[in-house]
Amino acid sequence: MKKFIAIVFSCLMLFGCSCTDMGATNAVTDYLNQYKNLSDDVLADLDDTINNEDLSDEQKDIYKEILKKQYQDIQYEIIDEKYNGDTAVVTAKITVYDLYKAQTDAQKYMKDNITEFYDDDDIYDNSKYLDYKLDEMKKMTDTTTYTIDFNVSKEDDKWVVEQPSQTDLEKIHGIYNYEQ
Repeated sequence: MKKFIAIVFSCLMLFGCSCTDMGATNAVTDYLNQYKNLSDDVLADLDDTINNEDLSDEQKDIYKEILKKQYQDIQYEIIDEKYNGDTAVVTAKITVYDLYKAQTDAQKYMKDNITEFYDDDDIYDNSKYLDYKLDEMKKMTDTTTYTIDFNVSKEDDKWVVEQPSQTDLEKIHGIYNYEQ
């Protein structure tokens, strides 16, 4: 799933996450709104990436709906911006569904109840676990809040959000391991 997140955000950057309005804050707002509004580019990247996941067709559909809900329901507030010539750091506070908690809880449940994930021959069936984990992610209503510093640079008189770090991408998607 981490590979998925990196690909989606990388592709979004290629599809013009720049903003013609003045200011780096507008570029970050545009960047986050592309996810919130499920832009065509975001959905195309989502389809491409999910199709490469090792999931059944039904699991892929469920996973796609989970991520679409995460994108649409992201809440954010720009809390600061600092400029240094043609670069800026825009700080945003984001609130997302805590999919990390859903995944962690599912993994703990699986470890404590491993026989529920056996097939008829008493062999562990990862597909049963994936179904359970996706169901837990789908039901998640708990949220978590993070602060992210977005690096923005001016290119051809347009402010462009630079590729966020893997940690920041995990925060945006609600899968960041905040227990480390």
